[in-house]
Amino acid sequence: MTRVPALLALENGMIIAGDAIGAIGAECSGELVFNTAMTGYQEILTDPSYCSQVVTFTYPHIGNYGVNDDDVESSHIQAAGIVVHELSRVVSNYRANRPLQEYLEMHGIAGIEGVDTRHIVRILRQEGAMRCVIAHGENLDGNELVERARRVSPMAGTDLTNLVTAPQPYQWNEVSAEDFRYAKYTVEHRYNVVAVDFGIKRNIMRRLTAYGCDVTVVPASTSAEEILNYNPDGVFLSNGPGDPAAVLSGIQTVKALLGKKPVFGICLGHQIMALALGAATYKLKFGHRGANHPVMNLKTRKIEITSQNHGFSVDHTTLPGNVEMTHVNLNDNTCAGIALTDAPAFAVQYHPEASPGPHDSDYLFRDFVEMMPKR
Repeated sequence: MTRVPALLALENGMIIAGDAIGAIGAECSGELVFNTAMTGYQEILTDPSYCSQVVTFTYPHIGNYGVNDDDVESSHIQAAGIVVHELSRVVSNYRANRPLQEYLEMHGIAGIEGVDTRHIVRILRQEGAMRCVIAHGENLDGNELVERARRVSPMAGTDLTNLVTAPQPYQWNEVSAEDFRYAKYTVEHRYNVVAVDFGIKRNIMRRLTAYGCDVTVVPASTSAEEILNYNPDGVFLSNGPGDPAAVLSGIQTVKALLGKKPVFGICLGHQIMALALGAATYKLKFGHRGANHPVMNLKTRKIEITSQNHGFSVDHTTLPGNVEMTHVNLNDNTCAGIALTDAPAFAVQYHPEASPGPHDSDYLFRDFVEMMPKR
C-alpha cells in the first residue's frame, strides 16, 4: 500500500511528519486535544462535543475492532480530525461492518498516523491544548501550515452549539431491552422530559427513555417560554462543544427555568447551569478527556470512575450561597458537580451515560426521575 506523507502543524511552531489516513488529500484544522480512553473511538469521533477539535488518541492501536452502525453518538463524525500512532487496517469484531479507515473516508475526515502520540500529549500537557492543521501530500510547506494553525479560531469565546444542535424539535423513542435491564429501576410512571440539545449524545436519550422518560429534543436556541409550553415534568441540559460563557441564549433560558421545573445538566449543560446561577467558568489548560477520571461524590464519599470530555470548568469559589458543590474531580480537585439547595436542580461535569464504571454514575438518571412529579 502506497503511503501518502502528512504533516501536523501546531501553533507553537512544531511540525510533526507522519502518514496520511482518512480522506486522503483532505485537510483539517481545529483545537488539538487528547483522549486517554483505550476503547470507544467511534463514540468519541461522533460525539458533538468534539466539534472543531482534532483528537489525539493516546492508546497506540486504533481501529482494531472496526466500526458498526449502532455505536454512534450522532449522525456523523463530529471531530475535525484524528491523530493516532497506528490505524489498524485489519478488523476483528463480529459487529463490525467496515474498517475505521473507510468510515473516515465516508465522512471526509483527514488524519495522520505514524507519529509519537505520547510526545504530542506531553506537549499538550506542558503547553496546553492548541490550534493545529493536518495536511496531506508531497512538498508541504510546514511553516505555512503553522501560520494557518495560528489563524484558526480559538475555542475560548466561541459558541459552537449552533453547529451541532437539532434544526427543529423531535421526539426520541429508541430504547432496547438491554437498556431497560441496565437501568435496574422499576419504571412505574412515564415522564415528559424536554432535552435542550447543545450537542446531545444518543446514549443520553436512551438512558432517559430507559428510566421512563418520553423525550422531546429541542434546539439550543429554544426559549424558556417555548420549553414550558411543552408542560414538561423535567428539563435536561445536554453536553456540547465550545465555550459555555459564549452560549448566551442558553444561559438566559436556564436562568428562567430554574425553580420552575426539575433540571438536570451534564458537561456543557453543567457549566451553563452554573453560569445561569451567577458562577464563573474558565478554560482548563488541556481539559479532561477520557474514560478513567475518578470523581468523588461529596455526599456519599463514594468514588465514581467517569467518562469526561470538556475543556472548560466551573470555578467553585464563585458558586452562590444557594448552590453546593456535590462532586469533585480527584485528579485536580476541580468542580465535578453542583446542586441547588432551594430548587430541584443539579448537574455534573461528566457523562453518566457513557458507563466507564460501568454503572457508577447511572444513579443520576434515577435521581432526576425521582425529582419529577408522579402523574
